[in-house]
Amino acid sequence: MSTLESVIWHVLGYSAMPVIILGGFAGVAAISLWLLSLGKDKEV
Repeated sequence: MSTLESVIWHVLGYSAMPVIILGGFAGVAAISLWLLSLGKDKEV
């Protein structure tokens, strides 16, 4: 494997975990807000 390929794989590997964690956090937050909005009283 060339140096460029090694650098690319290292960057992908180290950037994957924060993306997965932040994406999961954002997904859970969005679903939670959606579920909370379903129970909100809409007669205003």
